[in-house]
Amino acid sequence: MISRRAALQSLGLSVTCASLPGVARMLALPEARRVAAQRPGAGPADYTLEIAPATVDLSPHHRLRTLSYNGQVPGPLLRLKANRPVSIEVTNRSDHAEIVHWHGLFLPSVIDGAVEEGSPELAPGATARYTFTPRPAGFRWYHTHTMAMNDLTRGQFSGLHGFLFIEPPDDPGRYDQEFFIALHDWEGHLLASDDGAMNPSYDVATLNGKTMGAGEPLRVKEGQRVLFHILNSSPTEVHWLALAGHTLRVVALDGNPVPAPQNVAMVRVAPAERVCAIVEMNNPGVWVLGEVRKHVQAAGMAAVVEYANRSGAPQWRQPSDLVWDYARFASPDVDTPASADTDTDAGADAGGGEADSPTPIPLVFESKFRGHGAMEAWTINGKSYPDAHAAPLRRGERYRLQFINRSKDDHPLHLHRHSFELRHLGAPLAGDARAAPRLRGILKDVVLVEAGTRTEVDFTADNPGDTLFHCHQQNHMDLGFMMLFNYA
Repeated sequence: MISRRAALQSLGLSVTCASLPGVARMLALPEARRVAAQRPGAGPADYTLEIAPATVDLSPHHRLRTLSYNGQVPGPLLRLKANRPVSIEVTNRSDHAEIVHWHGLFLPSVIDGAVEEGSPELAPGATARYTFTPRPAGFRWYHTHTMAMNDLTRGQFSGLHGFLFIEPPDDPGRYDQEFFIALHDWEGHLLASDDGAMNPSYDVATLNGKTMGAGEPLRVKEGQRVLFHILNSSPTEVHWLALAGHTLRVVALDGNPVPAPQNVAMVRVAPAERVCAIVEMNNPGVWVLGEVRKHVQAAGMAAVVEYANRSGAPQWRQPSDLVWDYARFASPDVDTPASADTDTDAGADAGGGEADSPTPIPLVFESKFRGHGAMEAWTINGKSYPDAHAAPLRRGERYRLQFINRSKDDHPLHLHRHSFELRHLGAPLAGDARAAPRLRGILKDVVLVEAGTRTEVDFTADNPGDTLFHCHQQNHMDLGFMMLFNYA
């Protein structure tokens, strides 16, 4: 008979707790998905993280108390080697249960960092050691995966986010310097929208936890090739970022190299998305790296980029338009539209027509208004979590997720434990989805699906175990915008 401990060790997981956390939620899980308490492992861990309250100075005029990792915002950069086992010890010194999600990694469900998948929460005062082999290579991140509801100091509204970079074994290092950049919104409060629903609004916006001028400049030298790793850790907001006087060459999305790197004037980064861009430092001066929209930059989301031996007031050049298109980075041999591809509405979503087409999974997103001044409920195919379901997945099969957004909101959609390939982008629901080009080669784990449009992505069910799918806006996830995929 194989013990539960041996089964967990076979998955590459070691968890250490003072007591079994999240008892009430975990007892509802099947026996095989519970994790028994164990003593700390022998020897020091490769990395340690402490979840605890910290006072953060966003600017000389904005000091707040929030949860953080190791007393800093963003949390420390965890730089791991692809396919080399690592151990990370996490201690929870907050007053409520916490959990760390290792976003973008291909991990077993029990260690991924979502209670819905069977990952255990970490009780106050408890310590857990996570041992795993990190993959895939690229820019990932880690963050809390707790609910916030109306408390805009909890969950992703807090400072619990940090950078995680998995170095490939053959990294050519074709750059001279790199910066990790996190965009975040703070001091949230609820405001009624035009339809009466309540949505978060913010007073402060930061770049790496500081408003414009409150942090140290990003110092560069003329002639350098600088790699910017840009993360949007905001709980709800999409952001646009530009470096005045320079062009950004996008080389990776969500940590995955793009087939066709492109020069762009700005990047759009939805919540949980990452963009990696190379900048040729060929315009000496003192410049602003900032949010393109004036009101967000005025709230603080900007930093100074300063060339060596240059001084003066930082310069900003305001773009006239917001420009972004995932399709620009697709493989040059983009498929042409097919006459018999996917139908335009949910009633025909089981349709297809491509040779060797993946199994379609239609997912229709809507909100339910629950009264003026109330938080709306979010549904997938008419039901909210935990009642939203899809048919069990079959290991090794290719699936096409059909995101049909009938709501008035844009949604950054995240699939845990897998990457997916963008195939059809942003076709209006009232139009003909067959007219959209079929893309190839862009691999992501988050995609922004705009209101009133349909986007389709393909993925292979090659990482067995319960897999969470959700909108990465904290308020939408809290209000039911989640679904669990089960492997058969």
